[in-house]
Amino acid sequence: MGAVYLILENGKVFTGRAFGYDGEAMGELAYSTKMTGYMATLSDPAHHGKIVFQTFPLIGNYGIITEEFGSGPIQPKAYIVREWCQEPSNFRNEGNLDFFLRERGIPGLCGIDTRALTRLVRDNGPMKAMISRNRKAWSY
Repeated sequence: MGAVYLILENGKVFTGRAFGYDGEAMGELAYSTKMTGYMATLSDPAHHGKIVFQTFPLIGNYGIITEEFGSGPIQPKAYIVREWCQEPSNFRNEGNLDFFLRERGIPGLCGIDTRALTRLVRDNGPMKAMISRNRKAWSY
């Protein structure tokens, strides 16, 4: 599939792999430190229009469970995880995170150090970012 880039407004670039919808996204970075509840994170109105990333290293391990979503639509423009589980294991599982995001037009990015990204945002404050297959897509 090739590399996908997270390009930050300060010029820093993280290289990862795509999952979910194959497209670009631009927005303010926001992180979630939850170890579970990634479905609630995706439906949280506080994340509307943002590029959300999880600090916990493995996301998607119990799949998609529709009844655990908060009310309303999926809020982020894009979703970033260090590693997404391709084969979730839960008796209530209704599908995997990749298909769920793809079906809703939400680009996903995995394979980057989300804890380093968290420190960068924590130390430098909120910043805009872009997810793209083109490393030079955004001139910061």
